[in-house]
Amino acid sequence: MGLIVDDDNDGEVLIPPPNFSMVEDGIYRSGFPQLENFGFLSTFNLRSIIYLCPEPYPEDNLKFLHSNNIKLFQFGIEGKTDPPTPMPKDTVLNALRVLVDVRNHPILIHCKRGKHRTGCLVGCLRKVQNWCLSSVLEEYQMCAGLKWRQRDLRFIEDFEVLRLKQCLYSIIYQYNGYGLKRRKLLYQEENVVQEQQKPQATKG
Repeated sequence: MGLIVDDDNDGEVLIPPPNFSMVEDGIYRSGFPQLENFGFLSTFNLRSIIYLCPEPYPEDNLKFLHSNNIKLFQFGIEGKTDPPTPMPKDTVLNALRVLVDVRNHPILIHCKRGKHRTGCLVGCLRKVQNWCLSSVLEEYQMCAGLKWRQRDLRFIEDFEVLRLKQCLYSIIYQYNGYGLKRRKLLYQEENVVQEQQKPQATKG
């Protein structure tokens, strides 16, 4: 995505972060946002950011989040290649739980370059969405470019969607029976409030 001129803000030039793209309505992905990208990101009214690196978030970025009421979810996944660091399954599951929760949308996923760690998380999301595996892996490779990693493909391929039930038992999918029948996430409270018993008439 190239430069965008915002006519509503005196022709301000909006610069997207590297590798920025939309995953789904309300879900975006990119490389690490810099100061010059804040104006662009503010147009999306983000509610949350998933940050997939172990390093502390920069102070300028934290100020941007605070001023725009954006919540930060950090999942410190190492990105080392020598020696290669495997993707931690439990950490990805926790990040996925945040990602599918529409109460956190609009949401941006990013690591450093928006390719490998971000690509693995998006790939797992696609499996939850019942994409065919070939399309999931093709999307990962397309976004990773020439630097795609075979171990990332194996991680996505081996990711067990059924494990998601262990940490997402309070979220259910329901299709609306109108319009485009877009899938939405509905919520069930973990503590179900039992219906109060009606007072019974007493015999006098």
